[in-house]
Amino acid sequence: MQLGPYIEHTLLHPTVTKNAIKKLCRQAIQYRFYGVCVPECYVALAQNMLTEHPIKVIAVVGFPLGNQSTVAKVCEAKHAILLGASEIDMVLNIGFLKSGLFDKISDEIAEIKKAIGSRSLKVILETCYLSDEEIELGCKLAIKGNADFVKTSTGFGTAGATLEHIALMRRASKGLLKIKASGGIKDRATAIQFISAGADRIGTSNGVQLVL
Repeated sequence: MQLGPYIEHTLLHPTVTKNAIKKLCRQAIQYRFYGVCVPECYVALAQNMLTEHPIKVIAVVGFPLGNQSTVAKVCEAKHAILLGASEIDMVLNIGFLKSGLFDKISDEIAEIKKAIGSRSLKVILETCYLSDEEIELGCKLAIKGNADFVKTSTGFGTAGATLEHIALMRRASKGLLKIKASGGIKDRATAIQFISAGADRIGTSNGVQLVL
């Protein structure tokens, strides 16, 4: 199996440098990854390096906690697109989900999707903090908000993706959403397991290790 087309090569930690982003992009070109996932402040740099290559630049919004205001998330998403991002990964407001503020969540997703138009929107559920019922509900709210994907994790929570959660998200999405597995995927065998379980994309900072 060729894993390159599944991989969103990711670098989001707080100390990431300009040179590290350049290296990330060079690796994405070398190994023909689907895209790179970077903080908004590095979107323009990544886009400039990848402009002659069919590699997407993915930006994160409301990252990593998800509890910013909707206005702030929409503004961040619009600016990331202006800088050259092709896709947006937004963090769902977990506190709102646990508070039963479901309309606020779906409305927020819908506003961000409207702001970015035809570009793909992924909703990060941060599954390590959610029950199975909450994961299922998060998928339903993502569908209601017209998102394109649901994603397991930021990589900053207490745990990353699990095969069980991917299968649950696949069932709950009923073919209306694609699935991105992220968090803790560090080798080829594990990545293949997640794809077999239903993941359409793999988000990882270990992309090179997955394809070697």
